Amino acid sequence: MTGAAFFDLDRTLLPKASGPALSAAMRQTGVVSARVPGESLLFGYFNLLGESLGSIALARQAVLVARGRPADAFDEAALLAADVLEPMVGPFAKMLIKEHQEAGRPVVLATTTPEHLVRPLAERLGIDAVIATRYEVGEDGRFTGRNDGHFVWSMGKIAAVREWSQDNGIDLDESFAYSDSIYDAPLLKAVGNPGAVNPDPRLQTLAIAARWPVLHFDTSPGVMKLPVIGMEVQRMVSMLARPEVFPYAKFTVTGAENVPLVGPAILVGNHRSYFDVVAMLVAMGRAGRTARFLGKKELFDVPALGAFFRAIGGVSVDRRQEDPDSPDAFAAAVRSIAGGEMVAMMPEGTIPRGINFFEPGMTGYPGAARLAQLTKVPVIPFAITGTEKVWPRSSRVPRVLNLLDRPEVTVTFGEPVDLKYRSVPRDMERVFDAITAMLPDEVREPARPTLAELALTYPDGKVPGEDRWYAVDGADED
Repeated sequence: MTGAAFFDLDRTLLPKASGPALSAAMRQTGVVSARVPGESLLFGYFNLLGESLGSIALARQAVLVARGRPADAFDEAALLAADVLEPMVGPFAKMLIKEHQEAGRPVVLATTTPEHLVRPLAERLGIDAVIATRYEVGEDGRFTGRNDGHFVWSMGKIAAVREWSQDNGIDLDESFAYSDSIYDAPLLKAVGNPGAVNPDPRLQTLAIAARWPVLHFDTSPGVMKLPVIGMEVQRMVSMLARPEVFPYAKFTVTGAENVPLVGPAILVGNHRSYFDVVAMLVAMGRAGRTARFLGKKELFDVPALGAFFRAIGGVSVDRRQEDPDSPDAFAAAVRSIAGGEMVAMMPEGTIPRGINFFEPGMTGYPGAARLAQLTKVPVIPFAITGTEKVWPRSSRVPRVLNLLDRPEVTVTFGEPVDLKYRSVPRDMERVFDAITAMLPDEVREPARPTLAELALTYPDGKVPGEDRWYAVDGADED
């Protein structure tokens, strides 16, 4: 026996209720003549907080609306609604459907919505089977006003899923199920691999307690959103990371118009300090976008810091694997780009130390060019300066007492790099050149550093081979 993948419809495959589109299509085709009283209020509540007993009561009564009508009376409305609903299904949901099918699992739409209204949508999504509420059809070919089998909701849904699974040789322990609703808890508990998608508050609580993954099909896997308001944590953090929150630094962000407002892109920049994270959050707030930041695995292994990076959309990259620039190493990044997201990376891999920090030009891993070659999306260079004055590598914390003489932190976004896609190393040189060209003269061609300046670039504040320590203000210490 094999497993299957069961997907709920509203607020799961779809980001919100299908009801408004279905109702509009039925009115347009003349199947119904007016809105149901309170319909807008119920759908508004559903979109915000999920299913309610009121919305389910409305769904139960819908069978009476069909009574006496021909079995094909709703076919045109179902097709019209599919035209509206299919584009609403996010790219990450479509990718997951395909991945399950490639793994040999049939994909099943399990929904309370009547089967005759959702089957065209399921067919357009390439879904293999539909488990939905069916309306009984009499010998005269008309709906009788009764359900044919289970009302596919809560316990009725898990009963219908069990029957279908038994008939089709499906092992629920090997199966996956995805839903937003606490009322689908029986289904989620019945499968070996449950997933709470855009969960309502009660399902969110259950998922945390049961350690079920919490997913959102409009973002990359693992990205956290705030309950109810549905905003990415990264977006919220970038909105809060305003310059006035950091009174010990001055921020200048230029070129934000070069960051596309929608669609995928690769952001590539230099790395000078741990404070680069704050600088980029401020800059991304100005650009109005979120991005998936690629970072070295060592950072994600730190318990509190790693959890924070994952929550705001960080992607771990293990540089110790045999080929860190192979296509497989960028699978998560490629997936994010395919979903229309931006990916950001600092190809130097780590903050340069010692004399390398002051060398003109840039060197590093060619992953950005390799990723661009795989995806053919725009590469936007960015240049960061001044962060090393706020948080030098020799310090464990930022210099928060610099209130009277605040260092200036700059983030500059450039125009897309003109890549040729013929040579990864050569394209990477083009990216490095574009980043370097945006740096000020004192960074692009720095003066010979003093020993004290060199010491600031080492975690322990000591230049290797020297028998002295150097204080962060440049004064010698014994």
